Amino acid sequence: MSILDKPLTPGPHRTKRRRIIIILSIVAVLLIVFLMFTDIRADIAFGVHFVTAPNHFTYQGHSDYVSAVAWSPDGKRIASASGDHTVQVWDATDGSHVYIYRGHSSDVSTLAWSPDGKYIVSAGLDNTVQVWEAATGNLVYTYRGHNDVIYDVVWSPDGTRIASASNDGTVHVWHAFTGYPILTYKSLSSAKGSPAPWNAIAWSPDGKRIAIGGIGNVEVLDATSSKDIGSYGYNAAIVHALAWSPDGRYITVGSSTEMVQIWDTVTGQNIYNYQGHNGDVLSVAWSPDGKRIVSGSSDGTAQVWDAFTGNNAYTYRGHADFYWGHLTSSASVNAVAWSPDGKQIASGSNDMTVQVWQAK
Repeated sequence: MSILDKPLTPGPHRTKRRRIIIILSIVAVLLIVFLMFTDIRADIAFGVHFVTAPNHFTYQGHSDYVSAVAWSPDGKRIASASGDHTVQVWDATDGSHVYIYRGHSSDVSTLAWSPDGKYIVSAGLDNTVQVWEAATGNLVYTYRGHNDVIYDVVWSPDGTRIASASNDGTVHVWHAFTGYPILTYKSLSSAKGSPAPWNAIAWSPDGKRIAIGGIGNVEVLDATSSKDIGSYGYNAAIVHALAWSPDGRYITVGSSTEMVQIWDTVTGQNIYNYQGHNGDVLSVAWSPDGKRIVSGSSDGTAQVWDAFTGNNAYTYRGHADFYWGHLTSSASVNAVAWSPDGKQIASGSNDMTVQVWQAK
């Protein structure tokens, strides 16, 4: 066999180049996959969040998503509800644990402190509303008037009544400590014949009106007769959250439109639409002085903005999701609550944490 008949073999330099090309190709494919399944902005924001020293602390007592948060009226404690079937009460200044309430048999979707701070009402997927002592966790009363998931509860300003909104298409108002029914409001049947659910409820500061929202318009009811006295259009949108302004004139609505709307209940006009989010708005709260609003969204942010100009004061990006140990995206902010002194905000998220931060 002549030298011309021998098979050619690549030289060492060519082999090395080929290996480098293969390695770079694999790295490029992995990078593309990484970019497809991660949120770079969330990665950077989350990194900055921990590298810097934010003026907040994180409560990590829950083992599932956080659905609701509420400050005690004196601002000393925070209660948080979760998909882990618990409500947890903890110190609002440092996050130290106080106790865990385990009265529910399923996910807890909502809670509220009584105006005097002595009691907490909670409700959820077990179809019950439970009233219990805020200082001890002792159960006072269980209300069983609904036959489906209860999405929201609220105390009357005088602390004698509780209103609850449910997926069964009803809103119930009942005595807070006896369960005696005062009134029931039923939604109209949908095209399929089943009642439309109510997802959100808010009692006006003067105690005379109750705002409720579900699929479509926000309705305002007379709190003593359940007569419908106002309607604010959202068409086919899903209403996730409602809040009255401290003076009782305006209603803020968060919905699946990705907007926060403000309605004037005196004129019936939509006076402002805030469009800072790029996901469903799941929670809203007014500042105690009525000048600002904080809104939480499925886009993973909580945003603080001027109530009547929409100027963004601050966007909080502290919540984040992890998947297979890797930061993938921002986590939905399901709940926001302003401290009674207006200086801090608590936000609860799918990342299983409640974070307390300065209301800039």
